Amino acid sequence: MHSCFSGSFRRHKMYKEQMNITSLDPPLQLQLDASWFQFHLGINRHGLYSRSSPIVSRLLQDMRSFPTISADYSQDEKALLGACDCTQIVKPSGVHLKLVLRFSDFGKAMFKPMRQQRDEETPEDFFYFIDFQRHNAEIAAFHLDRILDFRRVPPTVGRLVNVTKEILEVTKNEILQSVFFISPANNVCFFAKCPYMCKTEYAVCGNPHLLEGSLSAFLPSLNLAPRLSVPNPWIRSYTLAGKEEWEVNPLYCDTVKQVPPYSSSNRLLNIIDMAIFDFLIGNMDRHHYEMFTKFGDDGFLIHLDNARGFGRHSHDELSILSPLSQCCRIKRKTLLHLQLLAQADYRLSEVMRESLLEDQLAPVLTEPHLLALDRRLQLILKTVEGCIEAHGEQSVVASDPAEQSAADSGQANLPT
Repeated sequence: MHSCFSGSFRRHKMYKEQMNITSLDPPLQLQLDASWFQFHLGINRHGLYSRSSPIVSRLLQDMRSFPTISADYSQDEKALLGACDCTQIVKPSGVHLKLVLRFSDFGKAMFKPMRQQRDEETPEDFFYFIDFQRHNAEIAAFHLDRILDFRRVPPTVGRLVNVTKEILEVTKNEILQSVFFISPANNVCFFAKCPYMCKTEYAVCGNPHLLEGSLSAFLPSLNLAPRLSVPNPWIRSYTLAGKEEWEVNPLYCDTVKQVPPYSSSNRLLNIIDMAIFDFLIGNMDRHHYEMFTKFGDDGFLIHLDNARGFGRHSHDELSILSPLSQCCRIKRKTLLHLQLLAQADYRLSEVMRESLLEDQLAPVLTEPHLLALDRRLQLILKTVEGCIEAHGEQSVVASDPAEQSAADSGQANLPT
């Protein structure tokens, strides 16, 4: 296996430096057989892990059970320090709260706490950019992505976290320490880092100490595996009014197809894969996508930040499918997989229900959300059928050379 994460001493040293351990305790040893390290080794040009990888199950189990040794705000939340204005309509850190938890084997995961109950739907008057981030949406998105055989969502697992022992008592961040308090119900709570009087209404609370949350495995550091962040061509307007060009121009895809890399690579087909995934989970908040620079223009798109999915089971937001309906292109592999999941013996809702039972926080989704997956899958297939009727199957259904050239054998990993 050729990889930029080969077990060389130089890479070993770089990983240890990335940890930036300053504790006076005896230094922890990086174990090269650690599940998160092996997960990084297995990233290849076709996905974050191979279809037959045994590492993912071990990584999920480790994130579920390993004790935490530190907790801190994420880098993007640190960037908001001092930027919160209590007079704003859209409070930048009020509607989300996430922490970075580190484990004793140097593993690291993004923790998103429970913000609302499973059966609560997003109010229909909410804009997508002020919606809560849902921990169970992150968990369900990982399972769906794996079922669709995309393998582009980092492994994610549910966990009951003791916010006192596993966050407050291990964090060295004084700001994070300062936002813990005891609620009138004697529950331990904490909130985002804006001024106290501004943000207690956004606090999350244990019961009294235990709090549900999702843990998503971190990807390799940007120093080791650089990533590109690219605006989504079908980005939405993040204002209270206004439309983007794709929302008013039905021929918008013709413009996109003239611009590199969408004009000559699989990038557009990968965008359409992402749109299909987002439509199934109901995620309208895909303003950017990331990809590893080492894999070039044909590399896969990483499906990060899915917590605004699964908000409304009663509504199918067809505009999310615009890349598919406007471009009328889809990978043959994707279409065949969707058609399989529409059959009675492999019904998507049933496969998801069974997969989600593996998680500690099951049931992760309510029954209406599971049934919505079947309904939305039919809408996707009807959209493809309409495209084929209008343009012909040869024009609509595209073979993916990258998928055909390597049968997901774990080859072509992140190169040196």
